[in-house]
Order: sequence, then C-alpha cells, then structure tokens
Amino acid sequence: MKTIPLILMGCGGVGCHLLQHIVSCRSLHSSQGLCLNVLGVSDSKSLVVTEDSSNKGLDDKFLMELCRVKRDGGSLSKLGDLGDCRLFSHPELQERILELASQLGGKTGLVFVDCSASSNTVAVLKQVVDMGCCIVMANKKPLTSTMEDFEKLYAYPRRIRHESTVGAGLPVIASLNRIISSGDPVHRIIGSLSGTLGYVMSEVEDGKPLSQVVRAAKSLGYTEPDPREDLGGMDVARKALILARILGQRINMDTIQIESLYPKEMGPDVMSVEDFMNSGLPLLDKDIQERVEKAASNGNVLRYVCVIEGSRQSSLCEVGIQELPKNSPLGRLRGSDNVLEIYTRCYTSQPLVIQGAGAGNDTTAAGVLADIVDIQDLFP
Repeated sequence: MKTIPLILMGCGGVGCHLLQHIVSCRSLHSSQGLCLNVLGVSDSKSLVVTEDSSNKGLDDKFLMELCRVKRDGGSLSKLGDLGDCRLFSHPELQERILELASQLGGKTGLVFVDCSASSNTVAVLKQVVDMGCCIVMANKKPLTSTMEDFEKLYAYPRRIRHESTVGAGLPVIASLNRIISSGDPVHRIIGSLSGTLGYVMSEVEDGKPLSQVVRAAKSLGYTEPDPREDLGGMDVARKALILARILGQRINMDTIQIESLYPKEMGPDVMSVEDFMNSGLPLLDKDIQERVEKAASNGNVLRYVCVIEGSRQSSLCEVGIQELPKNSPLGRLRGSDNVLEIYTRCYTSQPLVIQGAGAGNDTTAAGVLADIVDIQDLFP
C-alpha cells in the first residue's frame, strides 16, 4: 500500500468537500493500492494535527466532525474531543507546519494542499517546496503573486499541481502542459472562465436587462455576496495570469487590461451592496443592451472572456467583453459552463476546445483530489 501524507490548508467549502471525497473514496483508492493520510487541517486561526504523524492520519470520523463544525460556521478551536490530536494556534501554527515539512518532506514525502482563499499561504508554500514537499492548490493567489513567488513555486514542476486554480475540475492545465511538452507553439487562448459572467452574458443576449440578470444570479447563489467581486473581472484576470505565465510570459497583474462591468463611481468604497443593487446597477442596463444589439446586428454575441496571445518576447493578456461569432464554441455557450479555445500550430483553424462545469465546491474539490492522486509516483 502506497501512503500519501498530506496537510490541508483551508477547510471552507472546497476544503470540506475534499475531505468528504477522500473519506468516500477509501475503498476505491485501497483497490488501487493507495492511501491518503490526512495528518493535519488548518483554517485561518488554528491547526489540528495528529500526534503520531509517522504512522497514521486523522480518523475519518474526526474529519467528518470537523467538516460539520466548519459547515456550522465554527472554527477548529470549537472542536470537542480531540482524541489523539493536538490543536495549535498562532504563532505556533506556522512553526508546527514547517516542523512537519522538515520531518517528512525529504523522507516519506508530504503534500501541502492549499484550498484557502488567502495570499498568506505563499510564504509557507515557498519554504516547504524547498524541503522536498509537494504542493497541490485550488487557491489562485500564490500563483498570481509576484513573478519571483511564481518562479519559486514552479522551481520543482514535478512537485506542483494546480488544475483547480483555472477551471475547477476541467483538464485545462494538464492539456496546456501536454501541448507545451510536445513542442506545439500556443498562439492564442480565448476563454470564458467565469461561470457567473458566462451566465450573465448569455442571459442579457436574450434581451433581459443586466440588473435583472445579476439579481437573479445572486439569488441563485452564482455570485459572491457582493456581485461586484464577479463583475469587476479580477477572478478571471487571476486565471488568465496563471495561463499566461505557464506559456512563459513574465507578466504581473498590473500588466493585464481588465474591463470592469461597473465604473469606479460604483465601487465598494463608494456604494454599499444594497445601493449598488438597487440604484447603481440599473444605470448600466442601457449601455450593455446597446452593445448586445450592435453585436446581434453583426451576427455576433457578447461574451466576457480572457484573451492571451503571443510569446515570451511579445505578448497580450486582456480580460473583458468581446464580440464573437454566434456559431463559435464561445458563442454557443449558455449558462454557467466554462469554455476555453486553444489555438496552436496543430490546432489552427479548429481550436482545441475544453468545456464543462467550471465552478462549484464539489467540482473544484474533485479536481484537487485528482491532482493529489496524480503525484503518487513521487512517493515511495
């Protein structure tokens, strides 16, 4: 039986779904000669870790109780009977994580799984990768930090996986890496990488006002509590930056042209969420409707996409609304799916198209689990 010990950083929606997947897949993994050992789990304030990290991980019943506490809005410090576990808080938390990395990184191996939404994990990840540990990420922020941080994390490419940072469970990163490894130059990537904005743009295409569509999306749970976090395009820009850097472009976030669907005058520091939804958002209806009608008169549709072109020497990376042919893969997009078109020497007139659910805790967690299993050959 091959054992993969891991530490989970972040046990919110994605993290708890990952733990549930690990527990429910025990018999499947066992039949494959594989065992995933969860040695510790941390949230933003605490770390719970097994006392005997060399022999066993946290008990499955304990992991399910942990998920229940987190789903109820509690922190790890609210856990009751810890049994054979210990609880660490700041400032001991990071010290204990690095201690485990030092003990296991170069021996049996250790995987750090970042399912948080924090930029604070990058400091730990940079240290543990030097200790021989592997990294699996759903968190985009470490890879969209400085170019120096990105190169540090990618210093050992065999030990890093982050499929879920771009398209949840879709095989975007794996497909792109296979193309690059084959020597097939990538000329252009264009994609709708936000389920929220994909839904919004396909609905306004049907003649519905933007304000009505955004309200509906919010009530369906498609948007963040403040929809401007989606409408501003920053999440799409982070995904675009990751893809551009994989292609070899040495760029930072401030290099990317980002079109926000709302003006600065309606930003969070000026308007409350309630004011934006009730009085700000309706003011944007006319402009979007005119753009939709103009695109339709040309036989096209509007989609909110990222566009990445060029090479190391000359590059373009932008995020915003584009007018696209109605019969293209992106033009046919409906609902909250993600669609990515990759144009290369081999895929010139007919691009490689990747499409499917690109959001949701369950889908994202499944992608993370697949990444963990994918690095099993690095473990003794």
